[in-house]
Amino acid sequence: MKVTLLGTGTPEPYARRASSGYLLDIGDETLQFDCGGGSFGRLLEAGRRPTDLDRLFLSHLHSDHMLDYARLVHAIWDKGGVDLPVFGPAPIRTVSDRLFGSEGALFADLTARTEHAPSKEIWVERGGTLPRAWPAPDITEIAPGFEMPGDGWHLRSVEVPHAQPFLTCMGFRVDTPYASFVYSGDSGPCDALTTLAEGADVLVHMCFNLSQEARGPEWVAGSSGHLEIARTARDAGIRRVVLTHLRPHMDAPGVHQRIVSEMAEVFPGDIVIGEDLMVLEL
Repeated sequence: MKVTLLGTGTPEPYARRASSGYLLDIGDETLQFDCGGGSFGRLLEAGRRPTDLDRLFLSHLHSDHMLDYARLVHAIWDKGGVDLPVFGPAPIRTVSDRLFGSEGALFADLTARTEHAPSKEIWVERGGTLPRAWPAPDITEIAPGFEMPGDGWHLRSVEVPHAQPFLTCMGFRVDTPYASFVYSGDSGPCDALTTLAEGADVLVHMCFNLSQEARGPEWVAGSSGHLEIARTARDAGIRRVVLTHLRPHMDAPGVHQRIVSEMAEVFPGDIVIGEDLMVLEL
């Protein structure tokens, strides 16, 4: 199992960190979790092709977790790939229809690419056949508690607190006979995520702020700081925690050292500050 961090940032524009996106390679399969702005470019920087992906899982529909969704689906279509299986909470089907449907945001582009004579000629020269169908990602709307067996892996999900009741927000766990991966999505501390992460090899967890910066109970309830993550990791008994979803001020000199030092007083395992294009072998 191999984890590649494509985007470790937030919605804030920041050259160092794209928005959320993570690859999980298991045998011959590649799963992607979330597809925030900039993560598509990082996918290419990592030497990967859009058509390498076998499935996309979306934790929730905040823009910084799915803004590159249209780019990814369009690129796979443009390369003649199989329509991508996509698993995410409602209303991802409506979002897809409003992007790729006959009256969707991309209707002018898709009409031109499939009906303009030179575009059709180029498509045939590249190995395509006519008539050319529009992209149609294979959408499955899922809810917390969704499980999926794969070839040598098993995925589970739980609801995590973040932006309810406006969005359904989920965390995921993938187990193989050799390693286990947990992704918090965006989450405040909660028993469901702690239970999901029990004994995992790695927990990739959003860290939107330093714990001391929390503006009140509602803030903490939906967005974990570094000490909340340390307690979750300790209580779950995981081996390694990777902090992601970091804001620009958290990369200031000395802040990483402070985060690791304060977390280490709570959690005895490995603590990693995630960076775009970091690769973890499990």
